[in-house]
Amino acid sequence: MLISRRELLKKTALGTASLALTPSFNHLIASLARNPESASHRFVFIRKSNGNLPTQFGLPSFSAEELKKHEEKESFEVDLSKHELPDWLKGLDEHKENMTILHGISMSVSGGGHYSYSGCMGAYKAGRDILSNIKRATVDFELAKLFPSPFGHVEMSLAVPHGRDHRTGIVSGYSAPAAKQRNYCYADPMTAHQELFKSVTNTSEAESDRALLDYLHDKERRQLKGLDGDERLKISDQVDSLQSIRDRNAKVESLGAKIKQHLPAIDSIHENGGANATLPQKQAAFTDVIIGALASGLTNVVTYTIDDLGTDITSLPENTQKTSIHQIGHGGQISGAAKMRDAIKTHHMKQVKTLVTRLKSIPEGKGTLLDNTTIIYMPETGAGHHGPDTEAPMILMTGKNSKLDIAGRYIRLPFHGTEGHKTLSNWYTTLLNAYGNPIEHYGDLDLTMQRKRFKQTGAIDRFLT
Repeated sequence: MLISRRELLKKTALGTASLALTPSFNHLIASLARNPESASHRFVFIRKSNGNLPTQFGLPSFSAEELKKHEEKESFEVDLSKHELPDWLKGLDEHKENMTILHGISMSVSGGGHYSYSGCMGAYKAGRDILSNIKRATVDFELAKLFPSPFGHVEMSLAVPHGRDHRTGIVSGYSAPAAKQRNYCYADPMTAHQELFKSVTNTSEAESDRALLDYLHDKERRQLKGLDGDERLKISDQVDSLQSIRDRNAKVESLGAKIKQHLPAIDSIHENGGANATLPQKQAAFTDVIIGALASGLTNVVTYTIDDLGTDITSLPENTQKTSIHQIGHGGQISGAAKMRDAIKTHHMKQVKTLVTRLKSIPEGKGTLLDNTTIIYMPETGAGHHGPDTEAPMILMTGKNSKLDIAGRYIRLPFHGTEGHKTLSNWYTTLLNAYGNPIEHYGDLDLTMQRKRFKQTGAIDRFLT
């Protein structure tokens, strides 16, 4: 569903007291109530489609013994500084001390197949993309609560679900602030740029929004006179919600100098939804917007769907057959499917490298922004096009102040259905526990682990500093 900025604002302001039409603002209200001076950590989740083939995440310099363990999915770990990276990862060679290649986490709790929708971020099976299937707030929203910011959680997406035409503007996203609530996301870099940075790039529009909010706030407040009971409570909640949005805007305005300092430039090719921009150009522009939003303090948590099965990859220079991500997933339908998988990941890693190098170049405290940042590059559905969801190789880039003791290593955990195996739910519990949420267990339980009566609740203790 495409929705304009003005429609979004009006629906936010005039909707129900819970602002169910725009859940991002619900999270905003919750986050502003917390201590804004608490030390911030930043998270960037990069979701990719078509799974991650485990064979492509092995190290070419493995010893015979290590290779045997890798192929037989046995638990072990090695020091990345003593090993060579796969070709598609070599762009990050100089940042090995920040890198983790994480094997062995299963996604059976969220399921494989073509899409996981919000499931891979919430550790539950979402099935089709309908509200009733959203079981809980996704982990990115939970982390955003721990590190409040003016925009709270920000979602961006190059997904084209179910083969629809390419999307622009503000559209439905995959993250969720609560059960049965959908997030909105930015579907093109120009919209993200205009919305996130308009306090300094389009002051007249920002003033217009402020005037509209002032009008709606006063209008709703006047309705309180003479009301009591449930009606008064409903209108009172709407007044409070509108005030919270006004507070958010005031906070953004106070960051004006910082926003100007980190304001990303965006090429005119991205105007009108970027119809003429190539996929690498769109990815690069989104990366610039993410860096600007993090560096200026507008958000501390970004979720970025860098592609899905419907994303057009014909503009990739390696795609001489003009094939699709979906066809590549089926492998046998085209020659060189594995090479195209590597080419796609190589383009993704170019964006991760830009994130890492740029964040390392921005001072913060006694270090850099990367010191307080965690980047997670993860598959949406597991180890392949239709799964299996028994493993889901990931790449992490973590800074010096990370609460996770994993950097600089290739780590393979026990395989699915064996003693000591860790699920996506365990992984997300670890992230939440490490950064201030003492939740006993986040996410669904794995049926295979449950049937075998293996322990599967709680964090991955060995990862915690």
